[in-house]
This record gives sequence, structure tokens and C-alpha cells, in this order.
Amino acid sequence: MSADDEPTHRIERPRPARIPGPALGIVAAFALFSIIPAPVLLRIDRTVATRAIRAFPWMGMLLGVVAGLVAGGVLAAGAGSWLAGVLALGWLAGATGGFHLDGVADTADGLASRKPADQALAVMKQSDIGPMGVISLLMVLLIDLGSLTSLTATSAGLGSGAWWRVGLLILVGPAVGRASILLATLPSVPCARPGGFGSLVAGVTAPRAAAVNLAVLGLVWAGLGWLVAGWTGAVLVVAACALALGWAQGWSRHLIRRLGGMTGDTFGSLNETTQCVAWALMAIGAALLWGA
Repeated sequence: MSADDEPTHRIERPRPARIPGPALGIVAAFALFSIIPAPVLLRIDRTVATRAIRAFPWMGMLLGVVAGLVAGGVLAAGAGSWLAGVLALGWLAGATGGFHLDGVADTADGLASRKPADQALAVMKQSDIGPMGVISLLMVLLIDLGSLTSLTATSAGLGSGAWWRVGLLILVGPAVGRASILLATLPSVPCARPGGFGSLVAGVTAPRAAAVNLAVLGLVWAGLGWLVAGWTGAVLVVAACALALGWAQGWSRHLIRRLGGMTGDTFGSLNETTQCVAWALMAIGAALLWGA
């Protein structure tokens, strides 16, 4: 086609947005790790990735607020805890395009192959899903759903307002799941697949930034627990989050030993399983503290 044959109409492309510094992290987090429309970034480099990871737990908190409102609204309408849990999980999966759940399945398939690290990484990169991937995905979602259903039942024992209490407990999960990525992106954590998506964020979190972020998150989690059930709620939420992050550290070390480092898939696995552990621990603790 010659220049003279060029169509008279043009396709308008979105112009990159100049994001103010304080907002860049959260905008970058949504742009990189969700399907929610976000302003087009001027560039996506290590600097942007650093800010996105620092804001990642707070992005999770925002996603969790919506999940909590969805679940709370269903409970307030009297439609039952199962529907509340399913719709909350559906929102979280849909908002991220199943990005992290895909990491759960791929990581499980790679580990289950029992092949050397390079071959296991090749298995993880394939687009299909194996039996172990399916089983792991189902188990994570079933534990999530069971935990949310249990939290609904035990929170009813605290008196009126069970719907908003459950909503507050639900929003903690996506935040602690993404907080685990702060620790998995410290400079000391190796990257297993240079050039992959995971390499964009590998090693971007400075230890001081991680410590400050986790300290502030701990205060927020304690405050949410206090709103739910006073000091017992604060202790429960903080303890569940701390133990979940302990799980994340152990799981990360295993992945590094087995695969030689972290990848985008293992980050997704870490996020989802840490969220799962946090909700499960909160459900068990709530049953012990507030159950009939």
C-alpha cells in the first residue's frame, strides 16, 4: 500500500498519562496486575515495577474492600454464606483475570513433574494444565470458600452486624497475600527465569521499604480486627497474618531450592496460597474464640 492509499480515518490510541508521584505505585499495580482499566503508563521499567510492588498490598486491600462489600451485601440480604463466598472469590479472580490462580496451577504442574529445575520451568511455561495443577487450584479455592463460610458462621456469634464484620475479615486476605510478594522481591531472592515477567519485579524491594510497609499494614490489620471484635479480634487478625507470612517465607525457600529462584508463576502461587492460609487461620481462630 502506498502513502496515497492510506485510509482517511485514523485509529486513536490512548495517550500515556503522566501520573503524579504518590499515585504512580497504585496505578502501576493495577495496570500490571489486574484487568481493571488504569491510565496508560509512560513507561514500564524497574522504577515503575518497584513502586508497583510497594503498592501491591494496598492494591490488594482495595480489591478486598470490594470483595468484602460484595460478601457483606449478600449476607445482609439473607442470601447465605456460600453465595457470599463464591461471589467474593469470583470478584477477586475476575478483577485479576485469574492471573495469580494460573500461577498456582503452573507452579503445581512444574513441581509435580519431579524434573530438574530447567525442565520443570519449561513445564510451567506450557499453556496447558495438568492433573496436579487442577487439583491444587481446586484445593486452594475450596479452602478459600470453606474459610469464608466458616467466618460467616462464627461472626454471627458476635451479635448484630455479622455482615460487616465478615466484610472486614475478608478484605485482609488479598492484602496479606500480596504483602508476601514484598518479601519475595527482596534483593536476596534470586530470579529463576531472566527475561520473564517475574524478572521485571525480582529484587526490586529494599529491606527498609518492606519493613516499613509491613509495619503499617500490621497496624491496619490490628485496627480492622479491633473493629470486628475488640482486642481479641486484633490479636487474631495480626497473628493469622504473621503466620501466613511465615508460610510464605517457607514456601518461597522451597521454590528457590527446587527451581533455582522465583518466576511470575511462583509469585502467583505465593500470593494465592498466603491469602488462603490467612483466611483459614482466621476461620479456625474465630471458631475457637467466638464459636458456640
